[in-house]
Amino acid sequence: MGGGLDRLLEGHRLSPVQRRIARYLHDHLAEAVFLSSVELAERAGVSQPSVTRFAMVLGFAGYPEFRQALRPLVVGGRDASRANDLQTAIDVEIGNLGAVREGLADPSAVTGLGAALAACEPLPVLGLRVSSGLATTFAYYARRIHPDVRLLTHGGSELADGLHTARRAGAGWLLAVVLPRYPAEAVRALRDARELGLRTAVITDRRDVPFEADVILAAPVGERLVFDSHAAPLALAMVLVEAMADAAPLRTQARLEEYERMTDQAGVFTC
Repeated sequence: MGGGLDRLLEGHRLSPVQRRIARYLHDHLAEAVFLSSVELAERAGVSQPSVTRFAMVLGFAGYPEFRQALRPLVVGGRDASRANDLQTAIDVEIGNLGAVREGLADPSAVTGLGAALAACEPLPVLGLRVSSGLATTFAYYARRIHPDVRLLTHGGSELADGLHTARRAGAGWLLAVVLPRYPAEAVRALRDARELGLRTAVITDRRDVPFEADVILAAPVGERLVFDSHAAPLALAMVLVEAMADAAPLRTQARLEEYERMTDQAGVFTC
C-alpha cells in the first residue's frame, strides 16, 4: 500500500505540515482512506484546510477526489483484481471498523460515557427512522444490565412525552442514535432534551455533524451499497454497552445471573 502512496507523493515538495499528513497516511492508510477531511486533520494533528491544500498540491481538485484515488491502494492490498462490488463494500466496512478500533486507542470517552449512562436512571434511548434499529439493539442489551432503559423510536407527541417523563423520573442523560440522513425530528429532540436539562450523547457517523451534543461517538457508515451499512456504528454501540457493564460490575453480575435463571426456567432458548 505504501508504494502506491509514494507514487502519488513523488515529485512534490511538501511543507512540514503536509509531511505530517503524509506520515499519518503512510502509517494508517487502511483507516485513513475512509475518514473525512475533518477527521483526517484531527488524526494527523493539522487543520482541515491543510488537508485540502495537501490534496490540491498533489494535483487533485479537492480532498474527496484525493481520497477516491487512495481507496484502490487499500483494496488493492486485498487483491482488488478479484474483488467484485459486493466484496469491495465489505472492504469499506473493514476499513470503517479499523477506524473505530483506532479511535479506541484512548478509550476514556467511551468508558466515561458508559459510567455516566450506567448511573442514569431512567436511561432514555432515542432512534428515529433508520436509526431505530441500532437504538433498539442497544436498548435490548442495555436492559440486561440496567434497571430502567426507555426506548424512544416514535416521533411526535409520543417522543415529547417520553422525554418529559424520563426527565421527571430523574434522567440526566439522553443517548441518541442519529445516522445519515439525520432526521430533523431527531435533531429537534436533542435540542428539546437539552432545554429540559438532559445531557446528550450521540452515536453517529462523523464528528462534524450539523447538530450539537455533549458527547459525540463517531463511527463511519458504509456507503458502497444502495443503502448505508451500519457495521461500525453497531460495533461502537456494543462497546458502549460493555463500558456500562464494566462501570457497575456487581449490578451487572446480579442482573445477568437473574436473566439466565429466568430464560432457563422459561425455556426461552433451544441451546
